[in-house]
Amino acid sequence: MEFTFHHNNINVLDLQKSIDFYKDALGLVETKRKEAQDGSFILVFLGDEKTSHKIELTWLRDRTKPYNLGDNEIHLAFTTDDYEKAYDHHEKMGCICFENKEMGLYFINDPDGYWIEILPEKR
Repeated sequence: MEFTFHHNNINVLDLQKSIDFYKDALGLVETKRKEAQDGSFILVFLGDEKTSHKIELTWLRDRTKPYNLGDNEIHLAFTTDDYEKAYDHHEKMGCICFENKEMGLYFINDPDGYWIEILPEKR
């Protein structure tokens, strides 16, 4: 039996705000969308156009309160070929929420508070 990693899911309050953030911060683009016939949910898959892995954003019509992310110990991680440029870009966006210079990494947070680790491609 063989498995292939397909996607991670996160729930979002403002779908367009999240789509815009992931495009601006990480260059992700919408690759697929599914909308419930009754309008109760929308699923948007985002990808980097290089790998098959996707992030699924789930918007639920009836959700009005922010999601409880607990201690935010679960996160996504991305590598970049230009760490300094990425850092400067995220700093200008105001989304860096934690950095560990000793380890050579930092985290950004999305509009819903999810943390995303940014690593240089070659460590």
